[in-house]
Amino acid sequence: MPRIMAIDYGKKRTGLAVTDPLKIIASGLGTVPSHELIPYLKKYFAAEPVELILIGLPRNLDGSATDATALVEECIRILQKHFPDMPLKKVDERFTSKMAFQSMLDSGMKKKDRQNKGLVDEISATIILQEYLQHTAS
Repeated sequence: MPRIMAIDYGKKRTGLAVTDPLKIIASGLGTVPSHELIPYLKKYFAAEPVELILIGLPRNLDGSATDATALVEECIRILQKHFPDMPLKKVDERFTSKMAFQSMLDSGMKKKDRQNKGLVDEISATIILQEYLQHTAS
């Protein structure tokens, strides 16, 4: 059964998360350097069926674009060019980095581990995906 993938795209790093084949649980897949995203996805899609990509779209509290919004829009254009048959949905990612950091605190993670920005990106992608799964299940 195909999975759903979430992408938390950033200038340097991209956090990734996927569902299990039954689309019940969201799990972090890791982070990749952003310039290596397309080759990574080509390899991943060859090994695992994916039916949908969710990509976090950064927005300010008032809904306006942030400095990073144009960067993510460019990533979406590149994804659509390389994977034209793959459905892609933009998802509001406001607060996901703060939620990721809070989950790291709540889990008792050491300060040194919490400073790992790649881990924050991976957890953010997982939160984007889990929220999508909860929203579609209700």
